[in-house]
Amino acid sequence: MKILLPVDGSEAALDAVRFAIRLAREGLALQIVLCNVQEPATLYEMVVAHDAKVLHEVSSAAGAHAIEPARALLRAAGLDCESEVASGDPGNMLVETAENYGCEMIVMSARGMGALRQALLGSVSQSVLHASPVPVVLVKPPPAPEAEPDEIAAAAADDPPAAA
Repeated sequence: MKILLPVDGSEAALDAVRFAIRLAREGLALQIVLCNVQEPATLYEMVVAHDAKVLHEVSSAAGAHAIEPARALLRAAGLDCESEVASGDPGNMLVETAENYGCEMIVMSARGMGALRQALLGSVSQSVLHASPVPVVLVKPPPAPEAEPDEIAAAAADDPPAAA
């Protein structure tokens, strides 16, 4: 199964990569395409740079840098991958990349935005979920471990009071 793994360099995106690695370890034969989408250059960047080639090179380098931690995780797990750095609206470009590579599924992180912020801004995962012709698996981050009350008290005792 060929899957698209969108990555942006965040820990949440690496959680999705780890999920894909688990799928492979459980026996699913995977072909993986890593994708990073860079926002188009702003008017300010275009005016300051004066050269579209420089903007493209900087954008490509930033995308490659964002992909590298995911590539390293996959390499450590013994998995090969293809990669793509695209530019444009992230939701649309991820769906287009999945179609171009013939991906049968998209596995991506789901970030916990507040309801108001998500309603105002939307989210890349929501955009992909609605536009994708293939299944989309949203990977939530693992829950934070809860500290025991004794550990919290001990940590508070170790911290000196703040100076006023």
